[in-house]
Amino acid sequence: MLNINKKDEACARPMSPLALFVKRGMDITVALIAMTVFAPVCLIIYIAIKMEDGGAAIFKQERIGKGGKPFTLYKFRSMVVNSEKESGPQLCAGMKDKRLTRVGKFLREHHLDEFPQLWNLLKGDMSTVGYRPERQFYIDQIMEKNPDYVKLYAIRPGMFSEATLYNGYTATLDDMLRRLELDLKYLYNRSLWLDLKIVFWTAIYILSGKKF
Repeated sequence: MLNINKKDEACARPMSPLALFVKRGMDITVALIAMTVFAPVCLIIYIAIKMEDGGAAIFKQERIGKGGKPFTLYKFRSMVVNSEKESGPQLCAGMKDKRLTRVGKFLREHHLDEFPQLWNLLKGDMSTVGYRPERQFYIDQIMEKNPDYVKLYAIRPGMFSEATLYNGYTATLDDMLRRLELDLKYLYNRSLWLDLKIVFWTAIYILSGKKF
């Protein structure tokens, strides 16, 4: 398990009102610019998903956000319709998951399925940088092992996260627990400068084709 610097934890301070105002302004600006610039790409993705199997192109799922309040998260659908109807909640087992559609596999591999979350960003459900929001089903399991998850409720979840950048997507409970340690480290050290670095390196990784 990752060892969090206890000094950082003890000295952690919330971002100032001015920094939070600037952060929210950045979120809105990023959302509006990205929704405009990538609108043609999103249209192509929408059509590709519809053409493959005729199912809904937008996937909606309840996640838990700031203050422990649920919100609806939007993504481009990357799996077959009703992929959890019989099995119940299941984590994606990576690119070899048989539930992934052909288009969905490509979207996941290049992180293009995340585009609809720009709407969550604009609405204020999420921030550009934070922790990745999770379902209550998995939060309950995480908190049985590490109740510090509740500390994340102090901030908005993010489209980008330091944990995803360095730990990748989660496929097991152990992955989730390691991600939590990284999310808590971000919580104790968050700043506008750190957010900019996370956005920069995430963009570099995506554009370079690095898998994470």
